[in-house]
Amino acid sequence: MIIEDFVSFNANGLYCKYGDFYIDPKQPVSNAVISHAHADHAISGNDTVYLTEATKAFMVLRYGKNSAKVFNVISYNTPFTVGQVKITLIPAGHMLGSAQILMEYENVKYLYTGDYKLQADATCEPIEWVTTDVLITESTFADPAVLHPDPVSEIKKINEIKTNILLGAYGLGKSQRLINLINTYAPQKKLLIHHRIMPINAIYEKMGYAPGKCQIYSRKLMKNQEEFVYIVPPFTFDSYIRATGVTRLFASGWKNLQVNNRDTLFISDHVDWNDILQTIKNTQPKQIWTLHGNGQHLKQHFGDHIFVKILN
Repeated sequence: MIIEDFVSFNANGLYCKYGDFYIDPKQPVSNAVISHAHADHAISGNDTVYLTEATKAFMVLRYGKNSAKVFNVISYNTPFTVGQVKITLIPAGHMLGSAQILMEYENVKYLYTGDYKLQADATCEPIEWVTTDVLITESTFADPAVLHPDPVSEIKKINEIKTNILLGAYGLGKSQRLINLINTYAPQKKLLIHHRIMPINAIYEKMGYAPGKCQIYSRKLMKNQEEFVYIVPPFTFDSYIRATGVTRLFASGWKNLQVNNRDTLFISDHVDWNDILQTIKNTQPKQIWTLHGNGQHLKQHFGDHIFVKILN
């Protein structure tokens, strides 16, 4: 029987009292299962954490000795137990090291997706499917009006831009995916990378997911119009608002982050509406619980066919 309060939110984040652990907590806690290394899911200061090898590497790079007191590095598809709950980390396809968290308790399966995507991405492990009784899905773009375009078609747009490009992107995950896509589908472009992104690239290379050809930024190089693409994190992108001699683009699935009325780059690392429906078909849940977004559209879509609960 499905336990309606198997996970619930409190001041520290999403908590499972049956295993006495948090999933991607918002405040430091004693036991945390971390789905992936983005800062809104992986904070510093937890006592004991369970996570993939890549997620640990990114956290140590970002937080150093404050990352966590005890790391339990878990391979994909290798069950372990916390409290009374059996847990398995399943590839989520969101970024390198990202994991869905499959929790089994009293013969019922609860699958927390974390952030995930179905689109192909050569810079991370592809999503894997498991069936579940309860699907706990992010709903960032759970809206029938939101359908993400093909990322290859999007990246090919920059072939038509002959000026140098200042390309804003999140440094961890998105930048590496962009480097790979540009090398593959716009190979004449010369990629320059912000110095804060380079150590992240080094971890990708060590893990066997080298993003592709690029070099560290040089102001001298960018003075020449040679179809350079300079990839920078958001804080640097915002500080270059008056940059001249470049076309400014920001790669994101969010419309409000597009900065150029003529040229857009809609590349998302999250599922859209059709992807969520495909996920539900593949995982065959009896119930759907939503978080990190608006679950109302899913609730309306499934009506009495599948019970939908909005956690946040």
